[in-house]
Amino acid sequence: MRTSVPDTSARIVGISSMATRLVLAELAAAYRQQGGAGLAAEVAFESVGGVDAAKRVQAGEAFDLVVLAAEAIDTLTAAGRVVAGSRTDLVRSAVAIAVRAAQFDGPRPDIGSEDTLQRAVLAARSIGYSTGPSGTALLKLFERWGIADHLRSRIVQAPPGVPVGQLVADGKVELGFQQYSEMMNQPGISVLGTMPSGCEIVTTFSAGVCAATKQPEAVRALLTFMHSPAADDAKRCQGMEPA
Repeated sequence: MRTSVPDTSARIVGISSMATRLVLAELAAAYRQQGGAGLAAEVAFESVGGVDAAKRVQAGEAFDLVVLAAEAIDTLTAAGRVVAGSRTDLVRSAVAIAVRAAQFDGPRPDIGSEDTLQRAVLAARSIGYSTGPSGTALLKLFERWGIADHLRSRIVQAPPGVPVGQLVADGKVELGFQQYSEMMNQPGISVLGTMPSGCEIVTTFSAGVCAATKQPEAVRALLTFMHSPAADDAKRCQGMEPA
C-alpha cells in the first residue's frame, strides 16, 4: 500500500499592508523553524500599500492569505474573495507621532494630552499621514476638532508603500502620524509617542484565507500559529499588541 507523502514543495504566499511587514516576516520564520509548515515548506509575504493589497485580492490574484485592517478583510469576505469565517485577528497597532530627529533645537512638541496635541498640530507647518484606516481616522479627528479646513493646505498623504516616517526624515513634513510599528525603526526621526488618551487611533490587523488558495488547511494551520500565545513576543517586539 502506497503511503501518502505531504507536498513539502508547496508554498504559502500572502499579501499584506506595509504596517505588518516586519511582524509577518518574523512569524513566518518562526513557523518554519518550529516545523509547523506541514504542507508548506515556505511562507512568503508580499507587503505593499494596504489599498493596493486589497485591490489585488479583489482582482483575484492567486494569494493564499491576506493580512489587512479588519474592516478591509470584512469587505473582501463580503465580496467573496476571502473565505467566510476565516478572519483571524492578529494584532492591534497604535498610531504614533514623529518629528525629524534634527528638526528641533529645543523641547519636542507636547503631545501628552488631546489639547496639547491639537496645539502641536495647529503649530506644525506640514503634517504627514498614511493611506488606509489610520489616515482616515486622523482626518476624522481633525474634523471633530473643527480644524480640518484650516489644515487642508498643510496635510500631505504619503504615497502607497512609502512610510510617513520617511517623509519626516526627509524634511517633507514636520509632524508625521503612522502606525508605531512603521515608525519605530525609521532612521532620522524622533518618535514622540502614541496618540494620547481621548484620541487614540488603534487599528486591528487581521488575516483571512483567500478564496483563490488551493491549500486552505495549510493556511488555517499557519493562522492558528499566528494567533497563538507562541506568537505574542514577536508581535510586541515589533511594536504591536496581540489581538
